[in-house]
Amino acid sequence: MANPSLEVMTLARNRSRSFNLPVWLVLVCVITFSVLLGAGAAISKYAPPHPSLVQSPQQETIFTAADVENGQVTYLGRGGQHVGSVWGHGSYLAPDWTADVLHRWGLATAGVLYANDPSFSQADLEALSASDRALLEAQVQEQFKPNRYDAETDTLALTAAQAEGLKQVFADYQELLAHGSRIHSIPDGWFKSEQDIHDVTTFFVWTAWAAATNRPHAPFSYTANWPHDDLIGNQPPGQFLVWSIVSVMVLIFAIAAFLFIYLTQEEADEVQVVADRPAIRIATPSQKATSLFFGVAMALFGVQIAMGMVTAHYAVEGDGFYGLPLQQYLPYAASRTWHLQLAVFWIATCWLAAGLYFAPRFGKQEPKGQVWGNGALLIALTVVVVGSLIGSWASVQGFLTGDNSFMFGHQGYEYVELGRLWQLLLIGGMIFWLWLMFRALRPAIKAEGNKTGLNHFFFYSAITIPLFYASGLMYNNHTSLSMAEYWRWWVVHLWVEGFFEVFATVTIAYLCSELGFLKKSSALRATYLTTILYLGSGVIGTLHHLYFAGTPSFIAAMGAVASALEVVPLTLIGFEVVKTLRMSQQAERFYRWPLRFFLATCFWNLVGAGVFGFLINPPIVLYYSQGLNTTPIHAHSALFGVYGCLAIALMLFSLREIVPDRAWNEKILRFSFWSLNGGLGMMMVLGLIPNGFYQLMQSINQGTWYARSAEVIGSPWMQWTVWLRIPGDIVFTLGAIAIVVFTGRAVYSVFHQPTQLGPSEAISPAVEGQ
Repeated sequence: MANPSLEVMTLARNRSRSFNLPVWLVLVCVITFSVLLGAGAAISKYAPPHPSLVQSPQQETIFTAADVENGQVTYLGRGGQHVGSVWGHGSYLAPDWTADVLHRWGLATAGVLYANDPSFSQADLEALSASDRALLEAQVQEQFKPNRYDAETDTLALTAAQAEGLKQVFADYQELLAHGSRIHSIPDGWFKSEQDIHDVTTFFVWTAWAAATNRPHAPFSYTANWPHDDLIGNQPPGQFLVWSIVSVMVLIFAIAAFLFIYLTQEEADEVQVVADRPAIRIATPSQKATSLFFGVAMALFGVQIAMGMVTAHYAVEGDGFYGLPLQQYLPYAASRTWHLQLAVFWIATCWLAAGLYFAPRFGKQEPKGQVWGNGALLIALTVVVVGSLIGSWASVQGFLTGDNSFMFGHQGYEYVELGRLWQLLLIGGMIFWLWLMFRALRPAIKAEGNKTGLNHFFFYSAITIPLFYASGLMYNNHTSLSMAEYWRWWVVHLWVEGFFEVFATVTIAYLCSELGFLKKSSALRATYLTTILYLGSGVIGTLHHLYFAGTPSFIAAMGAVASALEVVPLTLIGFEVVKTLRMSQQAERFYRWPLRFFLATCFWNLVGAGVFGFLINPPIVLYYSQGLNTTPIHAHSALFGVYGCLAIALMLFSLREIVPDRAWNEKILRFSFWSLNGGLGMMMVLGLIPNGFYQLMQSINQGTWYARSAEVIGSPWMQWTVWLRIPGDIVFTLGAIAIVVFTGRAVYSVFHQPTQLGPSEAISPAVEGQ
């Protein structure tokens, strides 16, 4: 994960002068994206097959490829990854369907082999003597590990014991999918049609088969023996330990190398002397309009927190909210969908608004009609947000099904939940945003001349926003799971964690040069170096999300090493931010709270994205922690700590320049800053960390299936750690209320009070026809 404040790095000061950084950036992009695309081609080629026919030894048809595909479409349409997980990707309250089906299937098969009784239970297995259990487990593994798929006939032949055991799995799931589970917050009547229940179960069975049977010419399954299950013989491949050790060695070496370079640089004073009150331009109509974006973003932030509370509470009261039958009206899958969607929406809204604010500032021109374009974009984004939220709820409730759900409701994948129609409209809105950016920035681009200068780089980074979000169009609800996950992580990792941060990096570097923190040449060098550092590791690092997604084993090797390198830039964050603040104390007084939120971004980037991110990056660690509550430790601290604080910082930088002093209440901002960050820290320490590590121990000792079972999810420890989140949640919520109130007052003041703060410089209106 890149640091959005590295543009203030003085690491760039002397060493970069001897390099042609734009050429290096292009070279890095060509190499890393070639590797990533090549990996995608290999994933497509070696993904687990979908047998057209699955048969018993008596040639009885058990299920077909059409059943699997229909089950995938149905499951995704009803919330998909927000009701449990598949191959470890999804939510953590309901079971991981792959792990659960595989263990149930293994037990039923063991029962058939041992006593011709498929109702064999885990208690029955544990009651056996050590020698009998070892023998029975070896027999079960002989049933599951050999690959009996015939590529020539496109047929999969199950053993007699497997086929008989599978009948028990279908019977169990007939009950579970029809009547739900309170402890797992699966609503009664989740699926009503017997055909839907059969097809969804078939889809889960196919993922379990791929997770158990060995790849051709390999001693491990299509999912690299994930999930961990001793009964089936799923243990981590030895190479996972090797590549984990290599990734740590690479990380230590890279940190040492970069610290050596950093500490041996000549000190060059490139930070400029700035005035106590920097010159502030009088806000243009379009810049005033961007304040409305920030108001809408904070409103979405408030709703997102409310949905987070509801979602968290489902972990202790699976069918309601303090006695209210909320499950009937807002199921867990809907509240969690909204919680994640709204996080992406409000953060992206702040980033887009910051671009609209700074474009005329950097271009020193207000294009004719720009304010109307900004207003139209805000209306369009509002339509997309509201439409996608309603559509996703309708799909979870079953009002939209099949391809209609995918098009208008819920795609079923985390962070890309919105229906394809809303996705297309959002891409169209981003393209319109890009056009608004260009027309405001065009004078500066023309005047710059140098196509690799800061103005051009600012616009190039803006182009990547709609471009890489559009990678989410490369799959649909019928696409094989391996390829859908590959392209989904282009959006989640490359768009959110990559190019949006590159855009923020350029924006802040440009702003620092405008405010006098850095020379423009220094800001440009720092921006290029930051982008090279991130893309050099982050693009290939996308693969660390795909260790167990039915991918070839070399994916783990590349993902482990590259994702380890992503941590390297984070080691320099603390040094650079503290130094920058110390060297610009006068300007820091005026931009105190925007800079404080940037500092928080840096802290959480190091802790949330760096430490907690690396915690689940090594393959051997992720093998046991995939699909557990260790991931939310990283997700919460990185999503809000890094991207949320960055969004608020960009918002405050913009508002600071146009909000009158009398409406700029630093007491509210101080309270909000410490409450948000303190509450997030309390949430980690009191709730998520003890919760996640307890579950991790269960996964190591018993297996993934057990770590996600009702026995663990409903255990006193897990319940209490959920309740212990409440103090942190309350503190965080109070900070959120404070920033929402502050933003509302600030937006009101922009339109109802004079906006000139001090020494000012107006932006010229566009000349007719210019």
